Amino acid sequence: MLKVIRDEKSCSEVLVRVDELAALDPDPTSPEGEELTILAILIEDYERRTYIIENPTPLEAIKFRMDQAGLCQRDLIPFIGSKSKTSEVLSGRRPLSLPMIRALSENLDIPAEVLIQEEEHLGEQPLDITKFPQKEIERRGWFSRVSAENLGSTIVSILNSFGSGELLLAARMSAHVRSGRMMDNYSLLAWAAWTVFKAKSNPPAGTFDSAVIDRAFLTSITKLSPSDSGPLEARDYLSKAGISLVVAKHLPRTYLDGALILGTFPVVALTLRHDRIDSFWFTLLHELAHLLQVCSSGESCSYFDDLDVDSNEDVEREADRIARETLIPDSAWASSPASKLRSPEAAQHLARQLGINPAIVAGRIRHDSGDYRKLSRMVGQGQVRKLFDTIVSR
Repeated sequence: MLKVIRDEKSCSEVLVRVDELAALDPDPTSPEGEELTILAILIEDYERRTYIIENPTPLEAIKFRMDQAGLCQRDLIPFIGSKSKTSEVLSGRRPLSLPMIRALSENLDIPAEVLIQEEEHLGEQPLDITKFPQKEIERRGWFSRVSAENLGSTIVSILNSFGSGELLLAARMSAHVRSGRMMDNYSLLAWAAWTVFKAKSNPPAGTFDSAVIDRAFLTSITKLSPSDSGPLEARDYLSKAGISLVVAKHLPRTYLDGALILGTFPVVALTLRHDRIDSFWFTLLHELAHLLQVCSSGESCSYFDDLDVDSNEDVEREADRIARETLIPDSAWASSPASKLRSPEAAQHLARQLGINPAIVAGRIRHDSGDYRKLSRMVGQGQVRKLFDTIVSR
């Protein structure tokens, strides 16, 4: 019997059922489809009652509206003034002028009061510790020796000591955030600090060298995927290259799949929100693609990604393309029966040909066809989280 969600444990149980139903991709009018709709409403109601979200920053509001309207950077030039100004605004290097605010408000339907807000820089004003999800942090045992009064300063201290403080401005993410829904920045900040804390507690075995990060390096990672312990082998492989792979369950209202956090050394953080083999490898390669972009451009930027949504931003499209092409080269896909037959046999054949896990091919088939009921037994549902269970439980 469906009931109102009253605590985090019940919410987690409902989310498991939502994942099960979503994998079936039911008709909205079927019993399963109606159950999925009702559960989504119950989760939204619980989160609305439990977590209070502050207004977004001007930059967050603009990027969120761009995702909603399917806009790219060049679409904002008429409102901001030039290509260079638009780039500077979207990277957080240029504040909005009054003419920009007026044009963006009128044409993108963003409230002027949101755009007029000034950014609060780290250290200029104290964090409002009441806005951190303290109960959930306590329940998970994160920062267990830290009092509630010191939680905010601890989070800031961790990020500053890692060299990430300038990228995470007082609960205002200046890093790149990809999401179809407005994220709770305090939860995002706390999650980032926890992943950094975990990474610093078990630093990589090797020393990071940006010159090593190329397409061949990314391809070598995919060759570990056929093994049942491939995700753990990938963690060890990255550690030798000076990169930390951390798995940490996302906090409510963050909707994260993965992140790249830069600091003393690169941290690739995964939530395993979708506990499937194909999802693990695509998310991992997406974040490593961001690292490749950073190493190639020389620009330092952390990334936080909700991969359930398509993005119109060039940097995200390119990361998607690199991940997809690295896992299954387009030429191999185009010439493979798997691109047309979409059968288990075809998926197995292409996986053997490329030396990758068949779940990756099955995931590509499901994505390209838009039918997530296909090959549901091949994508490795429930096969990743158990490998990291001692970490994910926290």
